[in-house]
Amino acid sequence: MNTWWVYALLSALFAALTAIFAKAGIKDVNSDLATAIRTVVILIIAWGIVFFRGKAGGITELSKTNLLFLCLSGVATGLSWIFYFKALQTGSVSKVAPVDKLSVALAIILAVLFLGETLTLKMAIGALLIIAGTITLIL
Repeated sequence: MNTWWVYALLSALFAALTAIFAKAGIKDVNSDLATAIRTVVILIIAWGIVFFRGKAGGITELSKTNLLFLCLSGVATGLSWIFYFKALQTGSVSKVAPVDKLSVALAIILAVLFLGETLTLKMAIGALLIIAGTITLIL
């Protein structure tokens, strides 16, 4: 049985909690400092999991391509978080979070363009509904 959807739902739940906790935590705090603190916590948790599961040795098996794209992903994540916290400082969660979730539609488009994934009618309709829903919520 595929359990990817359980992990995806948990990801969505924790992403929602991230917005709520972040909005509460960045009041009168520089958003870049808040992002740095959040990043340190994530760093500790992520490496803790790696060491707890005994997977740290796998780092020597990474190719240059793996490292390049993981580093690019890290840069994109960091920039996403910086802009997300800046948006949360001045905007409401109910408006910032939906705009942030446009990343779902953008990821579908980019996966088709750059990864050669197949765009089905269902996926295209879903992406368009996400875009329409986001526009509806922010207007």
